[in-house]
Amino acid sequence: MYYKLSLFKFSILIFSAFIFKLGISQPAEKYNSREQYIEKFSSEAVNQMVQYKIPASITLAQGILESSNGNSELAKYGNNHFGIKCHNWEGEGIYQDDDAKNECFRKYSSALESFQDHSLFLSKRSRYSFLFNLKLEDYKAWAKGLKKAGYATNPQYANILISLIEKHELYQFDKSSLLAKKIPTQKQNTKKDLKLKKQNKHSVLKHQNNIKYITAISGDTFYSLANEFEMGLWQIYKYNNLEKGDILKINDIIFLQPKRNRCNVKFHVVKKGDNIKSISQLYGLKLKKILKRNDISIEDSLQIGSKVYLKKSKN
Repeated sequence: MYYKLSLFKFSILIFSAFIFKLGISQPAEKYNSREQYIEKFSSEAVNQMVQYKIPASITLAQGILESSNGNSELAKYGNNHFGIKCHNWEGEGIYQDDDAKNECFRKYSSALESFQDHSLFLSKRSRYSFLFNLKLEDYKAWAKGLKKAGYATNPQYANILISLIEKHELYQFDKSSLLAKKIPTQKQNTKKDLKLKKQNKHSVLKHQNNIKYITAISGDTFYSLANEFEMGLWQIYKYNNLEKGDILKINDIIFLQPKRNRCNVKFHVVKKGDNIKSISQLYGLKLKKILKRNDISIEDSLQIGSKVYLKKSKN
């Protein structure tokens, strides 16, 4: 009995030493659902779009597909979310069967490093250069272009990416593309720019509906606010129901957190200049909740003096 137990322990030690020698680390955090993956990496996908002009929807869809929502062996043990192999790679590798047996895939120190390398991989190779002539919002053309350039061998690769984007509405993360043109380049980041950035500090306030917010001041842009509070542009847009072309005005309320599903005020009496979005901002109440509780659409006009109900009916 003692002999068998000792032999078992010895086997475990040998196996552990073997794993250590191969350089296989503990698996990275596991993402149990696609929704968790999107929530975790959507901000980084937008950051990559801003820097490299690759649609965030495409980056997210590829990450979802290639890494199985972050649950693949490559993602867990090598932080490789895009299935990029070791071609012209001087870093560490992780080996796995793919088109051929025991192929080398790039190994990264973090998932964010994988996202960065994915952007470099596409932007530095001539066979993908034609993609950067496409519009950022045209995710279908990008998906078909990736297949045409030979990113994957699966004949349905483009259709799968398009399906993922549309099913999970990943195209919403491409809406920040307009602001990407306003982002300063490294050459423009002078001492003057840094001084201006330091002056544009805001006091974070607490809305009556228990949501953090700031009020816009002169010189603010949606990008500068996202940068100051280390948020994704998509978050500024989503939390405030913004659309492309919206202009940030002085004293505008900008929420730094999602608005609430309910508030303590029963109804709002419409005044001159009010619209559904401004009422949503005023009370920190989600736009879709106001529309549902009043059985109206975003395009409907409001009559001065009419009531917009903010709480659920008790009928």
